[in-house]
Amino acid sequence: MTTTPPLLLLPLLFLFISPSFSALTKLNVLSYGAKPDGSADSTKAFLAAWARACASTTPASIYVPRGRFLLRNVKFHGHCNNRAISIRIHGTLVAPVNYRVIGNADSWVAFQDVDGVSIFGGKLDARGTGLWACKNSGKSCPGGATTLSFSKSKNIVVVGLTSLDSQMFHIVINGCHNVKMHGVTVTASGNSPNTDGATNLWMEKITCGPGHGISIGSLGKYQNEAGVQNVTVKTATFIGTQNGVRIKSWARPSNGFARNIVFRHITMKNVQNPIVIDQNYCPDNKNCPGQVSGVKVSDVTYQDIHGTSATQVAVNFDCSSKHPCSGIRLEGVTLTYKNEVAAASLVALPESVALLAHSVRLEPGLAIEHDIVFSDT
Repeated sequence: MTTTPPLLLLPLLFLFISPSFSALTKLNVLSYGAKPDGSADSTKAFLAAWARACASTTPASIYVPRGRFLLRNVKFHGHCNNRAISIRIHGTLVAPVNYRVIGNADSWVAFQDVDGVSIFGGKLDARGTGLWACKNSGKSCPGGATTLSFSKSKNIVVVGLTSLDSQMFHIVINGCHNVKMHGVTVTASGNSPNTDGATNLWMEKITCGPGHGISIGSLGKYQNEAGVQNVTVKTATFIGTQNGVRIKSWARPSNGFARNIVFRHITMKNVQNPIVIDQNYCPDNKNCPGQVSGVKVSDVTYQDIHGTSATQVAVNFDCSSKHPCSGIRLEGVTLTYKNEVAAASLVALPESVALLAHSVRLEPGLAIEHDIVFSDT
């Protein structure tokens, strides 16, 4: 009996496995004219690579090699011919030195109407320090651009991304469904991740600070707007931020909502306001004085949140008097202020809230409304 040599099987094996490799469209931004020198404008090259990826009927991968790539405001539009576009960034995307180039736009890097986009690695350097200096000087300055935004999109994954010195918000997610963020780092003296109008949002292994923390909101700016639901923030660390985990809504009528939200395994390091629900947000007292928030906040869980507060009040729930917060749970919340147990301030929270393990206690003299009941178990 003759035995077939093993090498004769290799062409047949390759015949069966090669289609899985050839099905992926691979696109290097250098091939479209991008320059990794940090000074040549690579905006058109990135848009060209995106156009090719979006037009592909098979999964596509855009590769950004090492180097610094200068981008002006750029918007990546759907609707694409495939639902699997990955962007792998080994380098750094940098904004122009002149902050006015992107400062009057809503976003610096924006994705709209996309489905199935994943971003892996890389840094986004918005060079926001120039705009901060302008605002601090009292001069007329642009409002500032959000570094990265997703709007009207779904099935989004962001892994291992670093955002540096955002002009305004680092990351905004608006009107999206099924968003996952893992291992994201934001560093600046400005605002940090903000979410508005999202469902099924998962954020894990986040490092934030300094900055403004993670905010859900501002909600309720308009009468009719999408709500936020099914949001999980897990395994996050806040260092020297103004806020830790915050839900905020405008003090004006709205049919919006924030529900089914979980903050779990959170470390606070010298955070000014570690846990906040602010439903009386009214910046500069314009267009909202004397009104109350119509946003309904419900089913929010704070679990295993520990560390230090930079202020005496570590937990501040200032809920709407028209639609008081409901279904608020705090489990294993241990926050200290100057080596002592921190305080809680609660307004318009009609349901009992159980604080486990003697985690947060009320200091004498705090004004508590609506018969708040606390129980240590």
